[in-house]
Amino acid sequence: MIQPAERLNLVSEYYFSRKLKEVAQLNAEGKDIISLAIGSPDMPPSEQTIEKLCEVARQPNAHGYQPTMGTLELRQAMAGFYKRFYNVNLDPAKEVLPLIGSKEGILHVTLAFVNPGDEVLVPNPGYPTYTSLSKILGAKIVNYNLRPENGWQPDFDELEKMDLTRVRLMWTNYPNMPTGAPARMETYERLVRFAQDHHIVVVNDNPYSFILNDKPLSLLQVPGAKDCCIEFNSMSKSHNMPGWRVGLCATNAEFITWILKVQSNIESGTFRGIQLAAAEAYNNSDEWHRMANIETYARRRQYAEQIMDVLGCKYDKNQVGMFLWGRIPDAYNNVEDLTERVLHEARVFITPGFIFGSNGERYIRISLCAKEESIQQALGRIEGLKD
Repeated sequence: MIQPAERLNLVSEYYFSRKLKEVAQLNAEGKDIISLAIGSPDMPPSEQTIEKLCEVARQPNAHGYQPTMGTLELRQAMAGFYKRFYNVNLDPAKEVLPLIGSKEGILHVTLAFVNPGDEVLVPNPGYPTYTSLSKILGAKIVNYNLRPENGWQPDFDELEKMDLTRVRLMWTNYPNMPTGAPARMETYERLVRFAQDHHIVVVNDNPYSFILNDKPLSLLQVPGAKDCCIEFNSMSKSHNMPGWRVGLCATNAEFITWILKVQSNIESGTFRGIQLAAAEAYNNSDEWHRMANIETYARRRQYAEQIMDVLGCKYDKNQVGMFLWGRIPDAYNNVEDLTERVLHEARVFITPGFIFGSNGERYIRISLCAKEESIQQALGRIEGLKD
C-alpha cells in the first residue's frame, strides 16, 4: 500500500485549518459564528496600492516570470521602509530579499542554516509554524520559556544554562504573538550578544511593529546585529495585504546568498504587478498608518477588553499588536472548557492558547480583525451566556 512520508507523523493539521472546517459546518447549519480567532486584516490596502496593481496588470508585458530576488523597485522600497521607520540602512542589492510571506521565509531560512538533527530554539508560547516546519525538516525543537512574570521576554539566565552546542537557529517574535508583549531594545541588545557569544543565528519575526504601536523597533537597530541576525517583516498586517503574500528578509549579504540559493530552487518570483504595488504601499503616509494600524484597532480593542472582562480573564493593557491575550479564570479545568462553550453557546470563535505551547494552556487570544459591529455583537452574545 502507498504510505505518506514518515515526516507527516511528526506534525498534525494546522489548528485553524481543522477548526475552520467545524466553523464552516456550524455556519452551514445556520449558527452564524462570529470569528475572533484569526489575524487576517479585514481592511483593504491603501487606494494607491490597488491602483498600481491594476495599472501594471493592464500592461501586456507584465505577466512573465520575475526574478526570484524581486524587482529592483521592490527591494529599494523595502530598504527605504527600513530607513524611514527604523533608521536601519540596508543595501537593496545585497541585504534585503522579498519573500512570499514570512511563513515561507521560515522554511527557506531553516533549509539554509539547519541540518537534520541540529537544534532550533523555539519560544513557548510561540507561533506554531516555528515548531512544525522545523520538525518536518528534521530539526530538533528546544523550547525556551516566555513567562508573564518576565513580561513574556526571554529568560537569558535560563538560556545560558542550556546545552547550546547543537543549536543553529533561535526564533524570536517581537512585538510578540500571541502574548502582545512589546519589543524592548534591551531584549534586542541581549539577543545580539547571545547570538555572538554562542554562534547562533537569531531570527526575529517582526510583522506587528505598527499595530497599536507608535514606536516601531527593529532588531537590526542594534550595532552588529546584521552580522549574526535575520529579521522578517511582512506587509500582511502593517499594510492590510495578507492575501498578497509579500514579506521581506533583511540581514547581511552572505546570509542573503544562502537563503536565495534555497528560494530560487523553490519559487519562481512573484507577479510583477504585486511587486510594484507593494513598492507603492511602502510609500503610504504616516496618517494612513495611524488611522489603519492604531486608531481602528484601538476602537476594536476596547470591545475585546470588555469580552475579556465578561469572561473573567486577566490581561495586560500594555499589549500591542492585533490580538488580546488573557488568562482564563481558575474555575475552568482547561482552556477548551471556555472556548468550546463560547463557540457553541455564544457562537463566537476565539483561540485557545494551548496551540501556541504549554505556557499558553491557561490563556485565550481574541483577534481584532473584525469590524467593530461584529465585535460588539460578539460581546453581546457572550454577555448572554448562562452561568
